[in-house]
Amino acid sequence: MSTKQEIGFSVEAIRRDFPILSETMRGKPLVYLDSAATSLKPQAVIDAEVEYLTKISANIHRGVYELSERATLMYDRARETIKAFLGVREDGEVVFTKSATEASNIISRSWGLKFVGADDEIVVSELEHHANIIPWQEVAKSTGATLRFVPLSADGSFDLEAVESVLSNRTRAVAITGMSNVTGFCPPIKEIVAAAHAAGAVVIVDGAQLVSHAPVDVAALDVDFLTFSGHKMCGPTGIGVLYGKRDLLNAMDPFLYGGDMIVRVKKDRATYKEAPDKFESGTPNISGAIGLGAAIDYLSSIGMDAIHEHEESLLRYARERLLDVSEVELIGAGDSGMAAGGIVSFTFGDIHSHDIGAILDSEGVAVRTGMHCAHPFMRFLGVNGTTRASFYLYNTRSDVDQLVRALDRVRETFA
Repeated sequence: MSTKQEIGFSVEAIRRDFPILSETMRGKPLVYLDSAATSLKPQAVIDAEVEYLTKISANIHRGVYELSERATLMYDRARETIKAFLGVREDGEVVFTKSATEASNIISRSWGLKFVGADDEIVVSELEHHANIIPWQEVAKSTGATLRFVPLSADGSFDLEAVESVLSNRTRAVAITGMSNVTGFCPPIKEIVAAAHAAGAVVIVDGAQLVSHAPVDVAALDVDFLTFSGHKMCGPTGIGVLYGKRDLLNAMDPFLYGGDMIVRVKKDRATYKEAPDKFESGTPNISGAIGLGAAIDYLSSIGMDAIHEHEESLLRYARERLLDVSEVELIGAGDSGMAAGGIVSFTFGDIHSHDIGAILDSEGVAVRTGMHCAHPFMRFLGVNGTTRASFYLYNTRSDVDQLVRALDRVRETFA
């Protein structure tokens, strides 16, 4: 495995850890620029899942035999790995879910419906992924609470003052992204949390992009809830994480009911375990949790600071190259270069993003096109979709160069 300690940040060595990068797409060398949707998987993660599936494959917590005990140990070890990675200080604050989306729904249903009332306000922003807007729309609809939106600057960014302008003594929750999946913009989370807490509000951070690309310490940030998905950070699909402060989680009702989350069941009632168990009913995605633990070990061995620095360098280079392409307009970049994550979204004249993506595909370049599960933000920006290139630790400047060359093919096609 490539490690920062042994070889420094060597993209060439890191790329050898990802088997799929030796494959082709449409007969061309694969240039994968869609990690903001789903990242590639290193061999270490693949091996971790295969080891469980081939050598253990037993359920957790329920068996007194060796294979079940080994499965439980691996599952619990993955939780401890996540706990250390996020700077979690207390036990019972890391819940396994199937995705960041499910984690967001657990918070909105199990906390929001219980603790938000008709006179309360919920603060969100227009640049949020649908998974951090729709659940709160439903809470507002069910409780009579009011949704308030943080005012955005023209480039889709916002600062602490913008958030403070919509906070009041009626604010009960602030649901905000840690990093935009469209532009890469990273709000000042620590300052927002402090302001929200001063107003008496609970803060929910959508960390699906942030946790994948930058160091995160939930205790230092003092966030109340944070969600993220494994598949965006070199881990498997179908596994996510809900971090929540212990007292908040224990005050919430379970989201699903069934086996392994109960203390005792009688004919007319049941008593439930404390978090995280009461939110993990049924058989969980055991291999996914183990794979996510392996992914975090892999990323930690390289260093999140080093990964973030590499992405920033690629982002600067990509912006420079794309700005040299006539009729390409960067979306959300702004003169201040506000985006902090490895994402660049753009339009190309009046060519539809789906057409751009199809032609890039023919050149072996994988990007994301369309609305990016951010319809309100797209309407705010006044665009009918964008082409999005997103970078990760295995991308290189040559990937950016190939993207620009492929855009020449787009120009030729629509000349």
